[in-house]
Order: sequence, then C-alpha cells, then structure tokens
Amino acid sequence: MENKYNIKIVNMVASANFNVSLDLFALARGVDIIEYEPEQFPGAILKLHNPKASLLLFKNGKVICTGARNEKNVKKALEKTAGMVSKYMN
Repeated sequence: MENKYNIKIVNMVASANFNVSLDLFALARGVDIIEYEPEQFPGAILKLHNPKASLLLFKNGKVICTGARNEKNVKKALEKTAGMVSKYMN
C-alpha cells in the first residue's frame, strides 16, 4: 500500500492477560519503578525505559501496554514485565 499521506506509527496500545491475580501492594513495595495509588487509580503503573513503554497492571492480571513504537517492543515490554512481577502472582 502506498503511503501518500506519510503515515508513521509512533505509539501502540496493546492489552494482555497474565491470567493470574496480582498483589499490587506487594508489587509497589518490591519493584521501585512501579507506582500504585489505589485511591486515585485501581491499577499500578510501571514505566520501562528499555524498551520505552508504560504498562498498567491490574489485580485481575490484565495489562495495558502503551507507548511502544512497534509490536516487537510491545512483546519485549510484556515479557520483561512478566518476569518482574512473577513472584507477586497468586
């Protein structure tokens, strides 16, 4: 397909489900790059620098990944996150 409008993908949004329960309080205490303020938002926020992406983590195991520039980086971000949170899964 011709790109006559000079379209460039700069931000992808993806959803995933780890199919487990996450202990968001323990995550926030144990992982220094996670912010969790349940009074303001029901999910924990994880900001990765490599690959650059932000992930919203929910107690029910669902994850929203934003800010990645391509599918490869989405996959890397989700795999990295799964490794970081694996000991906080129920």
